This record gives sequence, structure tokens and C-alpha cells, in this order.
Amino acid sequence: MPEISNKVSRSSPDPSRKNVVMLALSLALAMSGASMIMTVSALAGHMLAVDKSLATVPLALQMAFVMASTVPASMLMRRIGRRAGFIIGQGIGLAAGVICVAAIHQGSFAGFAVGSALFGSHNAFWQYYRFAAAETADAAFRSRAISLVMSGGVVAAICGPELAKFSRDLLTPFTFAGSYAIIGMLCVATVALLAFIDIPRPEARHLKQSGRPLAEIGRQPLFVVAVLSAMIGYGVMALVMTATPIAMMMSGHEFEDSAFVIQWHALGMFAPSFFTGHLIKRFGVLNIILVGALLNLACAGVNLSGFEVLQFWGGLVLLGVGWNFMFIGGATLLTETYHPAEQAKVQALNDFLVFGLVTVGSFSSGAMLNALGWEAVNYAVIAPVLVAFAATLWLRFVHRSGGDIPPIEREQ
Repeated sequence: MPEISNKVSRSSPDPSRKNVVMLALSLALAMSGASMIMTVSALAGHMLAVDKSLATVPLALQMAFVMASTVPASMLMRRIGRRAGFIIGQGIGLAAGVICVAAIHQGSFAGFAVGSALFGSHNAFWQYYRFAAAETADAAFRSRAISLVMSGGVVAAICGPELAKFSRDLLTPFTFAGSYAIIGMLCVATVALLAFIDIPRPEARHLKQSGRPLAEIGRQPLFVVAVLSAMIGYGVMALVMTATPIAMMMSGHEFEDSAFVIQWHALGMFAPSFFTGHLIKRFGVLNIILVGALLNLACAGVNLSGFEVLQFWGGLVLLGVGWNFMFIGGATLLTETYHPAEQAKVQALNDFLVFGLVTVGSFSSGAMLNALGWEAVNYAVIAPVLVAFAATLWLRFVHRSGGDIPPIEREQ
């Protein structure tokens, strides 16, 4: 069967470029808030928790609620459309910011955990920006559309930690309350940008069809490697990144040092997005995933080499670039595993599995660091990354095509 293009008809203007710009800007604001949370959440949890080993629990709850909300968010957007769903997600983020400000004001660790959990539901919606960009793009532009939307995170990498430093004492004496107030304002600004995206709601015939069973889709080697790449790339990133600010504090470094390292980590995550799509087209998606896995292994090696700011900085930059290649590579590969009628449930399953492992990494990070130390956190990275590397290498040899994967046949 001939492949169906996801573009609108030739008689209508192609909205894919405009969508990429609006979604990239929206992601920049969303990720600026997420980058602020990366920088301050564990420290705020450490400040509020009586048992300091629970310091990363609010961030872990956030990841757990991303996982729990991925399926409802995807199914809701299948019914009401991307734009309406994304705006609802920003409303949840605004509510989460208000709750976190109030919790810090009252010194309530439980309240802070509730607000952090709501940020997870908020995040579940904007995680679909990358797939939304691909939905009006043709096959030739699809990997670049995903990659360019993710490049919006470069703004977040620069602005997020700087906003965290600026807002840390904005509502003094309530340290970090100002950071969460700023995040709420970013949610409001994002709603204005989302008004300009143009993604048609799913056709009625696709709403009536369910496509193949998930069990059949999940047996595809492409699906397995796509999910493993995104899941392990994101999971190990969460494990190491969540522990980093506390590990730096325990090593005698200042908050500004942690903010600097997280800022460069976020740059490593998103700056490659300007060319990741091009690299995927040039060298093949599997080769890019393999390089990402090797960068994650290199991260563990650098982190194990010492406790100076330079080691934390180098390890976290490598971790960021490794995440970028594995996550964008996995997302690109996933778009070749489903028909239009199967889109919502396959994307939901993918993100549920991805953020399931992210949740495990986030929950275990603080406890592992507290009980076993920074070295154990980094040794824990090695085995899962090797699993993703081996699966991808196997698929590459099976196809023997330099990493290029033929798309599935699209149904009419």
C-alpha cells in the first residue's frame, strides 16, 4: 500500500512549519519551568522534609504522575484535539505552581509533594508536543520536526537555571516559593502560544477504528527498540540528574554550582536538537541511538572519576547529549510503528513505559544516594544502557542498512 502523508491537502497551506515554531516556543516555556524544578525540587524537598532521605520524593511523585497521566492525556486529546488538550495541561501546571507556593509558605512537605505530583500531570500533556509536530509533517520532515520542537529546550537550558537563581529568594523569607510562582506564570504565557497551533482533530473514521491490538504492535522489533531507547535514555537521565544537586551539596559545592551544572546539562539535552534530525537522516536512526548509549556510559565514567565541579559538569553534559540522541531517536522510530488509527494508544503506551522507568529512577535516586553513595548511582546506569545498546545493535545488523529503517505501510 502507498504511504499516507500526514500533511493537509495541497489546497490548504502547510501548517507544519508554523506548528513547529509554536510548539518549540511552547516547549521552551514548559521546559524552562521543568529546568527550574530540576534545579530546586530536591533542595526544596531537603529543606521541608524531616527525613532527609525523602528529599527527592516530590520529584519522584512528579515522574509517577507523568506516567499515570500519559494514557488519559493521550486519549483525551484523541477526542478533543491537541490544542484543547495542551491548554488543559497548562491549567493543571498553573494550579500546581499555586499549591507549591502555598506549601513552601506553610512549611508543608506533604503539600509540596501534592503540588509536585500535579506538575507530573501537567508534564504528561506537553510531552506530546514532539508527536504533535510530526502529525502535520510529511515523512521527509518528520524527524526534523520532532528534533526542532525539542530544540526549544535550548531556551529552557539557558533561562531555567537563571530563573531559579533569580527567583530563589524572590518571596523571601520563603526560599524557593518564588521559583514556583514563576513557573505558574510560564504556564499562562504558554496558553497564548498554543492558540496559534493548527493540528486537525483526528478524522471520524480513525476515531471509530482501533487498529491492531497493542500486543501485536508491541511485538514489532522496531517498537521494542524505540521504547527501550526512549525508556532507558530517560530513566538513567532521571536517576543521575535527580541525585546531582544533592550529591554536589554533600560534596561541599554551592547552590550556584549546582545551577551551573544543571544549566549545562539542559543545554546538552536540547542544543543537539538543532541537528539531531539531520544526523538521523544522514546516518540512520539506529546509529544515533547507539551513539547516545555510548555517551551515557561515558557519563558514568566521568562521574566516577571525582567530586569536583568539573566532573559533575562533564558527566551531566554527556548525560544530556546521550538523552537527546536516545529519546529523539526513539520517538522518531516509534512514528514508523503505527497506523493513524493506532496513534493515540501507541504513543500513550510508549510514554507510560518511558515514565514508568523514569519514576523508578527518580524514587530510587535519593535513597540510593543516601544509603550507597554517588558511585552506586552511576554504577546503576551501566547495565540498562548496555541492554538498550545490544537491542539496537541487533536490529541494526538484522536490517543491514546502515541504521535506516523502512517505514511501515500506511493504511488508506
